[in-house]
Amino acid sequence: MVSAPSAAAPVVSTGAAALDSAAAQRRRRRKFRASVAAYLLVVPAAGFYIFFVLRPIALSAQYSLYEWNGIGPATWVGFANYVEVFSNPKLTGAIGNAFELIIYFSIIPVGIALVAANMIRAIAASRLAAISRTVLFLPQVIPLVAAGIMWSWQLSTNGLVNQLLGLFGLGGVTRAWLGDFSTALPAVGVIGAWVQVGLCLVLILAGMTKIDPALYEAARIDGAGPIREFFSITLPGVRQEVAVCVTVTVIAALASFDIIYIATQGGPGDSTLVPGLQIFYLAFYQREVGTASAFAIVLMALVLLIVLPLQRILRGKES
Repeated sequence: MVSAPSAAAPVVSTGAAALDSAAAQRRRRRKFRASVAAYLLVVPAAGFYIFFVLRPIALSAQYSLYEWNGIGPATWVGFANYVEVFSNPKLTGAIGNAFELIIYFSIIPVGIALVAANMIRAIAASRLAAISRTVLFLPQVIPLVAAGIMWSWQLSTNGLVNQLLGLFGLGGVTRAWLGDFSTALPAVGVIGAWVQVGLCLVLILAGMTKIDPALYEAARIDGAGPIREFFSITLPGVRQEVAVCVTVTVIAALASFDIIYIATQGGPGDSTLVPGLQIFYLAFYQREVGTASAFAIVLMALVLLIVLPLQRILRGKES
């Protein structure tokens, strides 16, 4: 009579273990099915990315090691095309122009957007704020080709810019802004800055909505003015958004093509020639596919070498 309970205990323990094991197997099966479903959803996007991004990069890296006109047989030249990229003054000059465009495409738009967003935030409840957001964002929705054509008209010899200068008695400084060696690149930069301001403004305004209004109230109680509020509260609060703006605009500067092709086609001379345009000319006009591919790989490396450290610096410890 006394030994019966001890004999039943292992049976109960074994049954509980079997139930736990079955439950664990069911959980693993559910987790596996969920993982498979998630990967199946990713497959189409991954396929497009592999075919339209990774595959062209790999092919460009392969072509960069050959001398090839795109039609006939290719000749192995090793790293000679890369040597050509860094030794040809025309190609290095295009890289220099792209770095100069960073000032116009990135630094100026981000600075203007920070100031404009701070002013709009101060009048957020008014109708003027909504109108300002719309007007400043409008260039972002205009196709770059249309923006290039429009600004080409405005900056021509008889364009609106010169007419306004003449109206204010500054006729002596009028010129064909896109046709002058000294002003062509800054003029193209102004077009790029005009386009990029809207995106930066929207991103920074979105970041400002996350800042606790109590911080501003506390700062006012402590006697802080608008400038101190901006540098102590607003700017740190939108650091992530500024990092995104700088990243996007720097890439736009280094990979610029549309506006310059429409506005100047790299001229006058080579004063507005940039890597994207030079790669296009090398590949499709001069039939130097190997050199064009090497230049494209160099451009991609430059973008990564600039953007990745910038992101780490601007995002700080959260990167």
